[in-house]
Order: sequence, then C-alpha cells, then structure tokens
Amino acid sequence: MKTLFFLLLLLPLSAVQIPPGCMLQGWNMDTFTQPGDVMVGGIFLVYSGYDFPLVNFHEPPKPFSCKGFHIRYYRDVLGLKFAVDEINNSPDLLPNITLGFSLLESCMSELRAIGGVMSLLSGLGNPVPQYDCHSTAAMVGIVGDMVSALSIPIARILGVLHYPQISHGASSSSLSDKVNFPSFMRTVSSNMFQNVALSRLVNLFGWTWVGMLIVDNDVGEQGGRVIRAEIEKSGSCVAFVEKIHLSYSRKQVLRLVGIVRQSSANVIILHSTEPHVMALLDALFDDGVTGKIFISSVSFTITPGLFSRKAWKVLNGTVGLMPKTRPMPGFESFLQNLHPASNSTFPFIKPFWETAFHCSWSGEGTLEGEKSTSGGSPCTEDGTLRMKIPELFEIYDLSYTHHAYLAIYAYAHALHALLKCQPANRICADVSGTQPWQVLHSLQKTPFRPPSGDTITFDTNGDVSASYDIVTIQILKEEFQMLTVGSFNPEANSGHVIDINTSNILWNERFSQVPPSNCSDSCPPGYRRVTREGQPSCCFDCVLCSAGDISNRTDAAECLRCPGDQWSNEERNRCIPKIIEFLSYQEPLGIILVLIATGSSILALCILMIFIRFKDTPVIKATNRELSYILLVSLIICFLCCLVFIGKPSTVTCLLRHTIFSVIFSVSISSVLAKTITVILAFKATQLNSPLRKWLGPTIPRIVVGLCSVLQIAICSVWLNRSPPFQTMNTETENNKIILECNEGQKVFHYMSLGFMGFLAMISFLVAFLARNLPGSFNEAKLITFSMLVFCCVWISFIPAYLSTSGKYTVAVQIFAILASSAGLLSCIFLPKCCIILLRPERNSRQSISVKYFRHQRLQMTTKI
Repeated sequence: MKTLFFLLLLLPLSAVQIPPGCMLQGWNMDTFTQPGDVMVGGIFLVYSGYDFPLVNFHEPPKPFSCKGFHIRYYRDVLGLKFAVDEINNSPDLLPNITLGFSLLESCMSELRAIGGVMSLLSGLGNPVPQYDCHSTAAMVGIVGDMVSALSIPIARILGVLHYPQISHGASSSSLSDKVNFPSFMRTVSSNMFQNVALSRLVNLFGWTWVGMLIVDNDVGEQGGRVIRAEIEKSGSCVAFVEKIHLSYSRKQVLRLVGIVRQSSANVIILHSTEPHVMALLDALFDDGVTGKIFISSVSFTITPGLFSRKAWKVLNGTVGLMPKTRPMPGFESFLQNLHPASNSTFPFIKPFWETAFHCSWSGEGTLEGEKSTSGGSPCTEDGTLRMKIPELFEIYDLSYTHHAYLAIYAYAHALHALLKCQPANRICADVSGTQPWQVLHSLQKTPFRPPSGDTITFDTNGDVSASYDIVTIQILKEEFQMLTVGSFNPEANSGHVIDINTSNILWNERFSQVPPSNCSDSCPPGYRRVTREGQPSCCFDCVLCSAGDISNRTDAAECLRCPGDQWSNEERNRCIPKIIEFLSYQEPLGIILVLIATGSSILALCILMIFIRFKDTPVIKATNRELSYILLVSLIICFLCCLVFIGKPSTVTCLLRHTIFSVIFSVSISSVLAKTITVILAFKATQLNSPLRKWLGPTIPRIVVGLCSVLQIAICSVWLNRSPPFQTMNTETENNKIILECNEGQKVFHYMSLGFMGFLAMISFLVAFLARNLPGSFNEAKLITFSMLVFCCVWISFIPAYLSTSGKYTVAVQIFAILASSAGLLSCIFLPKCCIILLRPERNSRQSISVKYFRHQRLQMTTKI
C-alpha cells in the first residue's frame, strides 16, 4: 500500500515538463557520488529508521528524514568504496577505465528505496520516472538493497527496465523467480537453503517445540511459511507464529512479550531484520524474559552496535546463520585511515565520526541526514581514535560487507568482458555506449573472482552457491562476542552438510548445556507416544507398551511385538526368552507328588504282600484272591504311572502317559466289576438247583477283565495309530511362558478312552449298589459301592479343575485325580480287610463268616413269611 501511495505521488511529477538541464525542484534526494567513466548505483541501509513526512498535494513533497546512524550498516558502504578503489587501481581489471558510483540511503523504508532507485536512474537527484539525464557517464547497474523487503520493489522496477541489480543481502527465495524479477541477482544464498539449515539446526539439538517471530511484511510472511513447513517436515512442531508489527505500538509489543513468556517453547526462531525487533527485545528484558534461546535467520544481522544492553541480555546464547564470508585483505588498513578531514568526500564520513566518537563536527557542507545530534565536544584530529575503528566496525565478521564487495567485482568483470568483446558474451560495447541490458547479459555469462577467494558464477536464477556460517552470541563480563561455531554447505557430502562444534556454544545463564525445548518430555524405551487430542503431534503422553510388546528407542511411535518364543520384560524395553514350564522333579509340587505316588504304590505293594502271606485265610478266600491280586497289581502300576506325567515331556512319555494309564485303570475297574459280579453270583446260586451255579468259578471274572482290557487296548491302539500324542510347546495359554506339554492328538480318542473308564465305573457302581445289602463279612458290595462313589466324585470334580488350570498345574490335576481315585479303591476295598487280618484275627474265621451268612438267610426267610 505504501508503494502504491508513493507511486501515486510521482504521477503528477511524471507529467511535468523537465526544463533544460534536467533539473527538477522538490523531492531532492541526497546522493553521494564518486565520478567515473562507468557508474554503478547503490541503495544502501545506513540509518535504522526514518520520519515519514505528512503529504500536502498542493505543495512539493518534503524529503525523508533519516535517523539512527548505524556503524555496522555503514561498513557495507565502505566495502563498496574499497572494492571500487581496488578495481580502479588494478592494471588487469578495467584498465584505463574508471569505475564510479552513486549512493542513496534507504532508511529501512520501501518508499525511500523506490524513490532512491528512480532518482539514480534519472540522474536528477529526483525520483522522476522514464528520464535519463546522466550527462557524463552511464549508470549500468544497481547494488542493493541488503533487506529483502526493500529489494523486492526495487527489483520489480528494474526488471521492467532490464536494469541489472545485485543485492548483497536480500535472501528471499521469491527473488529467484526470473519471470517476476528477470534482472535480479545476489551474492548471498537464497533462503530456500536457509530454511533447510534452520530445520537441521532444530533437529541437531533435539528441539521439537519451537516458536517463531516473523516480521509483518510479505518477505517475513513468505519466509516464515517456508521455514515452518521445513521444520514440520522434519518432525518438529511450531508452538506459535507471531508477527512483529512495523507500527511498534506498545500494545502489540506487550502482547508478543506475553506470548513468549507463557509459551513452553524455550527456543524461538527469529525471522526479521534487526531494527524491527529492538523494541521487543527491550520489552522482554523489562518483563524478565531472558531465558529463551533465539535462532536467527539470515535476515537478522547480528551486530552489537544496534542493540541496547537490555537486548543483548535477551539475545545471549543466540545461534544464528550468517552468509559465508572470506577475508578482505587491506580492508582493515583502509578503515584505519578514515577521517573526515582527509576523507571528506567519503559517503557519510562525518555522521559516522560524530556517532562513533560522540563529538560534533563543525565542518561545512554537511548534507541532510549528516547533521550532528550528539551535542558533544568538537571532533579533533586525535590519532588514537583511529585505533578504535576496527573494533567499532566489528571487523571480525565481514558478512554483507564482503558481499557488497563481491557485487562490485561482479560488475567489474562483466564490464571487462563486455568491453573486451570476450567470445562468451557474444556482445560488445564501448564505454560511452554501454547499455544496462548488455551488462545484465554479461553478468549472467561471466564468472568473477575477487582478489581473495574462489571463482563465483551466477546460476540461471541469479543466485550463487549456498553456504552459511553458524555463529553464536556470547556476553561475557558485559562484553559482546560473536563466535563462528560451524558451517552449513548443502553441496557437501551428506555427512558434512552441517558441521558444528556444540562445545563452543555458551548458552545463557539459565542453561549450562543444550536447552530442552519440547512440548512433552521424551518417552523412554518401553513406552510409546500417544498424541493428545486436538494438539500437534509433538504434544503427546507416554503410554507403557502392552505385555508382549516393547519399544527399544526413545519416543517410539509404536511398540514392537516380541517373537513367539520371547516376551517383554517388566520395563518393556527388550524381549527376553519365555520361561519354559513343565512339572519337574526338582520343584516342591513335583517332589510332593512323587512322594505320594511312591508311598501309595509301596502301600499297595505291602497290601499285596499281606494278601499273599494270608492267602489261605477265609477273608481273602471269600474276596476272590485272583481278582484281588490283579486289582492290587494294577493299582501299584496306576500309582507308578503318575511318575510318567512328571518331568520334561518327550515323545516316549507323551505316548505312554494316557495310554498306559487308560489300559491299567481299565483293568482295575474291570477287576472291581468282576468282583461285584462274582459276589452277586455267589449269593444268587446258593440253592442246589439254581441255574447260576454253572457260572461260578474263575471263568466269568476272567472274561470280564479280559474283555474290558481288550476294548480299552483297542481304543488306545487306534489312537496311537491314527493320531498319537506328541510333545508341543504351548505359547498361547500364558503370555510369558512356554508350556511344554503333551498334545493328545485327536481329542475324540482321548475322550473315548476316558468315557470307557467312566462307563465301567458307572456299571460297577450300579451293580455294587444293587448288592449292597449282602453280608459285609462275606462280600465287598458295600465297600465297592463306596469306592466307586469316591471314584466318580473324583473324576467329576476333575473336569472343571482340568479346564480351569493351565501349564504344569493341569498335569498336577491329572496326577491328583489318578492318585485320589486309585487311593479310593485301595483304601475302600482293601484296608478294612487288612484291619481284620492284622488287628482282628478272631474275625478271620469260617465260623464268623458262616454265622453272618445264616443270619442273613434267616432274615430273608422271615421277610418272605
């Protein structure tokens, strides 16, 4: 809008008829000129501000009033002057041709910059469009401005006129667009690479949460948008993006102070020219906000002379990018020889001297903007003052000054090639007839090389190869120090694009090492990030990985699943082998079961020995000695079968576990069933003419035991043939364990085997229940009934217990069921008889048995009568 307003002011002037001599009253702009055969114009920033005059359309406009002379900016002007003098003294470059220049000050104003370039083009000292009143030497090109916001409107005007422009500081990437800015070139890198460098710096220091302060103009908004995109593309987040308004209103400044103070971001990217942030930095200090770390872009020129001590306290520890520079031999001696008396024709020499040494120059001929405001004592010829000049000019950092120096050498080599008709240009010209478009063409084709440094060539976009120095600000004992700590070169090998020595960086007093700047603390290994709803991805909570999952790095987005044979440790940061579980002989449970099984089998063996020892006694004879022996032997083997279930499963043990147990237990139950049938037959066949008498004897018991055993053996044989049990590693039942177990193969055979045993037990129970009222001393019906009841209760309760346990406890439940049911048979059937044999021998007689038998017969006869 300001540019448009300024052009509207010029429209009436463009319609005015120019009098002879090309003189125009009003809008006079002070120009510093050094004559030459060929002239180069310059738009430089020397003052950091200006007073914008009120406009009266009925009167000629008043000139701008610049204020705030800045020594560091003035050094760029002297760099141009130094380069021109070197070229004019060189026998090889532009021999017999003198290079001159005309300079104007832009005062950080777009209006001033536009008016200045139009004034240089017209040669009038007035911004008159479409007039060229240079009477002696042609103006072949422009150097400047340093600031992108000022260079863009200049480039638009010069692009229309095909006038070459070389900026020594404008880094906006939009200026590489040759459609909009066909005649623009620069000796600094495009900030397209600066954006990459800033994001690399943020990543290098591990910062994921940064703020951004950008100047409120087109350059700041465009650059801020690109910088933000690069930072977010690298995985970091931007906490806030705030514009620094050019109005410098206190309300706006305090609002920004509040945002910076309240933000959790410790790192703030500063993308602005330095005059626009002076008020903000002072306000931050006044509010006590001195613990933030600033990362400055190339747009922010780090110079101590511009800022107050308050601002430097805030900027302490700042890391920034500066255009890469090289030494300028002889420049320091050139600066030491400065003096208003001996160098009175130097641009801005008098306001420099007054500002630098706080004195008042009384010489005549001072120009507007040069008048002393120091109010100090008169300036003297004291030679000691000259010794302070290198310090005042901050000679340790020649950024931008070196690039203004390179711009003059670029023009000199282009003119040299043009005037010497070098074949590469295919265009020739003479000194008096040189046209700006010819110089522009020569600039695009001609490499140039300053006295110290490598050969430089403009690419098709008018840019030079990108490279930056990484610098840091250190305030030690109230003294400013800027130290180069690294470099950024996008054309280097991938591992050396950015080189930085972080040990040389001294952060501010709040941080003794690299300061953290994260929205959330890093998630340690074992945790994963979960983004907070409605917040950027860098703001997250840490959630412990689920069991079986791990994360072995910091800030993992997802947890990794452990392999099937491994499990996560308690910290969830590594996978460990799963515990291999089986019922072993070494653990207490296994030892107890082994002792019980062994003890029970020994007890059964002892009972067998007792029965063999007292085999001829009436009690043993009455209970069918052969079946008793078979039952006792099968029970001994049943107890010992439990030992196969204990220990590490193998192919052999898996084959034997259920098959041997099923067969042996079937023999035991069938023996009980045969005993019961024998008792019933014995009582039912007591009459002499009873048809059941022919079934008495060992035939029936043998058939019953043999048939039941054969059926169970057949089931187990088919089982082993079709789908034998096998060893398996169960990783699914328990997450952190590998259970070594025996897989029964097809479950149907397992269930058939158990079902057959259950069927025999139920038949035995029913038959024994029907014979329960027979004399107890003569038969075992009551004892068999009770033993079968115990057996059924054990195996019915086994089913839910088996289904509700896992691992080694499942095997323990099976062993317990075998032991309990076998012990029930042993104790219920044989222990009462052993008590009679050993403790009550008087009852172990034929008379005792006969008495009870006849009592039973009489009771039956009485019941019938």
